[in-house]
Amino acid sequence: MSELLKLSAYFGERDRSAGRFTADTMIDIFERRQMEASLLFRGAEGFGLKHHLQTDRLLSMSEDLPVVAVAIGTATRVEAVLDEVTERSHPGLLTIERARLPGSSEAPSDLSGSSKLTVILGRHQRVEGEPAYRYATRRLHGLGLKGATVLLGVDGTVDGQRRRGRFFGSNTDVPLAVISVGDADIITKAVGELSTALPEMVLLQESTRILKRDGRRVSELDRSADLDEKGIRQWNRLTVYASEQSRHEGAPLYPQVLRNLREAGAIGATVLKGVWGFHGEHEPHGDSFWSVRRRIPVVVEVIDSPSRCREWFRIIDDLTAEAGLVTSEAVPRVDGPTG
Repeated sequence: MSELLKLSAYFGERDRSAGRFTADTMIDIFERRQMEASLLFRGAEGFGLKHHLQTDRLLSMSEDLPVVAVAIGTATRVEAVLDEVTERSHPGLLTIERARLPGSSEAPSDLSGSSKLTVILGRHQRVEGEPAYRYATRRLHGLGLKGATVLLGVDGTVDGQRRRGRFFGSNTDVPLAVISVGDADIITKAVGELSTALPEMVLLQESTRILKRDGRRVSELDRSADLDEKGIRQWNRLTVYASEQSRHEGAPLYPQVLRNLREAGAIGATVLKGVWGFHGEHEPHGDSFWSVRRRIPVVVEVIDSPSRCREWFRIIDDLTAEAGLVTSEAVPRVDGPTG
């Protein structure tokens, strides 16, 4: 298997292209081009270049929530759809990153130290009598990974076949993603265990740097320049993994992260809410029918130049003094509004 590319498009759920919703046309493209897998995530909150906040916490501001479309495929297939995807996602943000299937012989050279593992499953899959995503999360926690978050897709493809979510229906075939972060050697062990138990899953491994865990600094943010030696612009992604109940000085963490980034002038940030997961030493958890307080995982992403990400990390560092897992990743290519 040759090296894979992960293509991610960030836009609004009400954005339209050629008379249709952009989200729908995007998954059509991924199906037609036979991507290894693709998912469409509906964000819970965020802002873009115009700094208009959209959030599901306020009814008046929930009409155009952020959407993230992710496709995984060979470099040949991703490059073949690039022009079409760029046209459809305009004026959204588009990123392209290197990755690999675990166990493939052609791995990117920077896959060492810490890694991010994405496991793509169907909602219906079960192992040993429990939902497969809970089984996978439990095993990832038991192996000692730093965190894992389960994100439900609302649309997507697996092996080139469309798996669309419906308002009325069980949506058992719609894909979901279990995203985990930890030491590369533990990721390798996890891949072996999960491959045996879940032979139908799709796996993707990427390089990442863990900056903070449960309020403790683990490593420093990379000091890369904004331009590489060839004069090409470089980009970073900062990600905060936390719980909806995570706090900073008694107030909910993720709204403070989003508000402070917006007030400081970040070009955009997106919040995704999961259904199950863990970060740090906490046991895997999620929503329960009997729960009075929601304990679902939350992911906040911000993409910008290395120098500006260092500025945003100072904000995030202060707010995650008590809780949260913070990571950084180099993003080789970014297209669209970038400030």
